[in-house]
Amino acid sequence: MNKILVIVAHADDEAIGCGGTLLKHRDNGDIIQIIYMTNGVSARSTLTDVKEQAEIDNRLNSQQQVCQNLTVDKYHNYDFPDNKMDQVPLIDVTQAIEKIINCFQPNIIYTHHGGDLNIDHRIVHQAVLTACRPQPNSSINCILTFEVNSSTEWSSNSIGDDFTPNYFVDISNVANEKNHLLTYYQQEMRDFPHSRSIKAINVLNQWRGNQVGIKRAEAFMLIRMLN
Repeated sequence: MNKILVIVAHADDEAIGCGGTLLKHRDNGDIIQIIYMTNGVSARSTLTDVKEQAEIDNRLNSQQQVCQNLTVDKYHNYDFPDNKMDQVPLIDVTQAIEKIINCFQPNIIYTHHGGDLNIDHRIVHQAVLTACRPQPNSSINCILTFEVNSSTEWSSNSIGDDFTPNYFVDISNVANEKNHLLTYYQQEMRDFPHSRSIKAINVLNQWRGNQVGIKRAEAFMLIRMLN
């Protein structure tokens, strides 16, 4: 049995980036916890206070339903500033993550790719690697980063390294369940051909699968693995 910790900037990143993989962990009886670093809403300056709170509540409700479907053991909500995590000292973000790691003692970590366009994704990536620096007796033996539609592929190598996957998970048998998870975040989805549409996410999973000779896959960059 594995202990899985997913660390994301916003609720919906987990479903888009590794929802199928988490469904497989669930079916394998693994223990899953998720850290959400921001509310994912407060950067939307056009919202009134009332509408902003309504959207926050709606997103929290979506998150709760996704976690319930994934049989998540526990999820943690932090309140770092949405799309402004670069304004927070990195040590504060790192220590918040370390607190959960020290308590939960996960052995597999999933988080954002360090070259994403979204600044929160990049800060979370850096904080995770800092929190997971190799230490004697560390529980962590695997760190994987995933891609998120409308952030990873919209970036440029002038920001960070390209996403070049070297680890693939076959999600063919749970693809329909992944789509079900995405529908909980329907308010965050866009109409096709926007890349953050359910159809585009499916197309990406099909393409990643075709790269390794299967129907559908989620792709990752393996940062570190200890056997």
